[in-house]
Amino acid sequence: MGKLNCPGILEIITNWPEGENFGLTDEEQEQVTRAEEAPPYNQLPAEETHYALFTDGSCRIVGMNRKWKAAVWSPTRQVAEATEGEGGSSQLAELKAVQLALDIAEREGWPRLYLYTDSRMVANALWGWLKRWKEANWQRGGKPVWAAKEWKDIAIRVGRLPVKVRHVDAHIPKSRANEEHRNNEQVDRAAKIEVSKIDLDWEHKGELFLARWAHDASGHQGRDATYKWARDQGVDLPMDSISQVIHDCETCAAIKQAKRVKPQWYGGRWSKYKYGEAWQIDYITLPQTCQGKRCVLTMAEATTGWLETYPVPHATARNTILGLEKQILWRHGTPRGLSLTMGLISRTALLTPGLGNMVLSGCTMFPTMHPLQTKWRGTMHC
Repeated sequence: MGKLNCPGILEIITNWPEGENFGLTDEEQEQVTRAEEAPPYNQLPAEETHYALFTDGSCRIVGMNRKWKAAVWSPTRQVAEATEGEGGSSQLAELKAVQLALDIAEREGWPRLYLYTDSRMVANALWGWLKRWKEANWQRGGKPVWAAKEWKDIAIRVGRLPVKVRHVDAHIPKSRANEEHRNNEQVDRAAKIEVSKIDLDWEHKGELFLARWAHDASGHQGRDATYKWARDQGVDLPMDSISQVIHDCETCAAIKQAKRVKPQWYGGRWSKYKYGEAWQIDYITLPQTCQGKRCVLTMAEATTGWLETYPVPHATARNTILGLEKQILWRHGTPRGLSLTMGLISRTALLTPGLGNMVLSGCTMFPTMHPLQTKWRGTMHC
């Protein structure tokens, strides 16, 4: 939610309904009067395109202040109209853009308005939330609805003017973009806030910081996977920032190098596996307890020797599964073969069926140990 220059994690959005039904039961959902969904812009009859407007809002830090800008784009007139202010957020700017579109429609006496927005929040509110909020006296969970003043104004005006709303996907590849997406790009440009190069440098550093966090937290995945993971967390990252972070990532470089170099023990049963498909698992015991952790689950990738570790208080079946999930499944995908010591095989036999099947189904088990793990066991035992 929101633009990166005013990240969604900073927005006050916790009081909004969630889910496809906006937090309502099926029975309640049927009672809610919602704005009709507009057809795709390229499917509008020519005479109706005069009543279509694209809206967008943005927010960014300029100097020591946060500023917002709301814009409306008319495809038929090829003109944009904008308004801006201080404080607020990108979400507030989106609401101001809707109000600006209603101003234009009312001023020119339009019989109806087709509203196109890339804000899921705006579309959801106009589709299903406004009537519900009004019935609850503009409260949700005993707390005032966020931006109640703006929502009340929009609700009153939507009640007077027929409004049809469509959500536009702002992240469609250029090769698949149509007239609707190009118009959305026009209003997006109109909503941009001009800032100095110094401010842009600071913003870029913030983007790189968030991209580095997302890339690391998502398990050093590729550009598209990192982007999707960040979107799932509510942060919209620029692709170029993600690409730069991946290019500079030392961990990713080491993984690529490991894939190219075949270790001395490569061959035999491991030759049929690709990178990340086979792992050799064992525990080692630390010389002394560190931050409550007594053992370390070691996971060596069988074809390259790439090592993953997972410190735990005790060498238990549950901790083995957690280590496999967090260090292997999330980062490298589901393995096809696992090589465990006899002690670990006996531990995995104690796993609950659901948890065990989720992680280990389809894996071939080998009671062997990685050469590196053999060396570690020379001084540390578990």
